[in-house]
Amino acid sequence: MDSIRMKALFLATVMRAKQKYRFELSNFTIMGNHFHFIIKPGKGECLSSIMQWILSVFAMAYNKINGISGHVWGERFFSEILGTLKKLLSVFAYIDQNPVKAGLVSLAWEWDYGGLAHHRKGIRGIVDELEAELLASFPLHALIREA
Repeated sequence: MDSIRMKALFLATVMRAKQKYRFELSNFTIMGNHFHFIIKPGKGECLSSIMQWILSVFAMAYNKINGISGHVWGERFFSEILGTLKKLLSVFAYIDQNPVKAGLVSLAWEWDYGGLAHHRKGIRGIVDELEAELLASFPLHALIREA
């Protein structure tokens, strides 16, 4: 399976998870060997359960297509509470810039497998609309309006 199809399968799995669990995904990027999410579980939801479901369902589908077994992304997911606005803004910017720093695109919004492109293009279902505070700090995440 090529990298583009792998990322599309992962996005489809996340979309299915959003139908099964209540959570907000404000930003993300999917790279070749890892991904980053800013995710906020809904009331009564457990982050570990959400991530376990996403990773296991994705791995089963990916492995079936490729005739292999085991984990796709390697280690268990790592999570960190973004307890301050400063930390949230720092991680948000890092996620946007990850594909640029990896040399995959010149401009962050060119990366189709991230929240920035989804916000700008109005792609719904995976990434949620940003709260005014985040949008004020990251205006590039505003939907591009066609004239």
